[in-house]
Amino acid sequence: MDEEPERAKRWEGGYERTWEVLKEDESGSLKATVEEIMFQSKRKRVLESHGQVRLGMMRHLYVVIDCSRTMEDQDLRPNRLTTTLKLMEAFVDEYFDQNPISQVGIITTKNKRAEKLTDLAGNPKKHTAALKKAVDTVCLGEPSIYNSLSLAIQTLKHMPGHTSREVLIVLSSLTTCDPANIYELIKTLKTLKIRVSVIGLSAEVRVCTVLTRETGGSYHVILDESHFKELLMLHVKPPPASSTSECSLIRMGFPQHTISSLSDQDAKPSFSMSHLEGSSDSSGLSLSGYFCPQCQGKYTELPVECKVCGLTLVSAPHLARSFHHLFPLQAFFEKPLEKTNRNRFCEGCQGELKDKSVFTCPSCGNAFCMECDLFIHDSLHCCPSCIHSQSAT
Repeated sequence: MDEEPERAKRWEGGYERTWEVLKEDESGSLKATVEEIMFQSKRKRVLESHGQVRLGMMRHLYVVIDCSRTMEDQDLRPNRLTTTLKLMEAFVDEYFDQNPISQVGIITTKNKRAEKLTDLAGNPKKHTAALKKAVDTVCLGEPSIYNSLSLAIQTLKHMPGHTSREVLIVLSSLTTCDPANIYELIKTLKTLKIRVSVIGLSAEVRVCTVLTRETGGSYHVILDESHFKELLMLHVKPPPASSTSECSLIRMGFPQHTISSLSDQDAKPSFSMSHLEGSSDSSGLSLSGYFCPQCQGKYTELPVECKVCGLTLVSAPHLARSFHHLFPLQAFFEKPLEKTNRNRFCEGCQGELKDKSVFTCPSCGNAFCMECDLFIHDSLHCCPSCIHSQSAT
């Protein structure tokens, strides 16, 4: 492993001189300066996200949650475990909203062992239900990063070459108890093209720095709960695909939701194929569902991989929701407020523009406030003024 530069080893190397950056306002508060620093970091992400970058749209992600005794610490209220599980529920919902044709699995590690909480699956309800039950987990011993990664590798190494293989570790402990040399495992991860990222709840750990650097992942340490949520949501967006990843045509089915009439003599209630895995969302016998166009297997929800013929079943809106990752909305131009010729109201929220700077759409030229600019690029992914003008014509 290559040694890190000497500057990167010094914890203060990545920080600016705070007494030069932070400035008090007229009332002596630092709130405005802190908010400006946080906004600039978010704004930087918007500017960096624009560009034609090849992305891994079909993702297979394992989330490893540390359940060691350090998760009982109360620096996050009520404790680290409860906060983590709550934020993970929001992450799972957002992940599948932005990546509807991807899959997630959850692994927990404690007492030097690792076990699967859920297997890789595309059903968010399954993962959310498991996370809610995990609140009663007893936190014990130390985590094992080696065992957790080995467990994830067993499944991820069999995933197709055109998909993205990822592991996200939420690590609370400053130690890891491993049965073998983890640096050898890092070489295996690199060979299998598995990207590993880490979110630390305590402090930076050397082995995690090496792990993320060698596999092409990211490593961050949280400041507070809001920063924790922000770091989690960074992993919602598909990561750039490696230059050696395969290109492949994928066969997909687009079944329509059909409802058989009770008056139809040939109509017979049937079970969904989700009963094969004991899914909690299966609702017994029914006359409606999505039928696989290849084998006529019945399912209650999409997207899903047919258990009979292996065909990926999706709907057109699922692919449409993934479209904005490939063609991100162009970054808005930042301009001083006095130089805008438009009215002094935001085109998004219709609030009065009070900030020194406004953000104008390069297509329609309308001005937006700071909050609307971030909302449009992070959640909406389209300019509301442009859409309104197009629908009007």
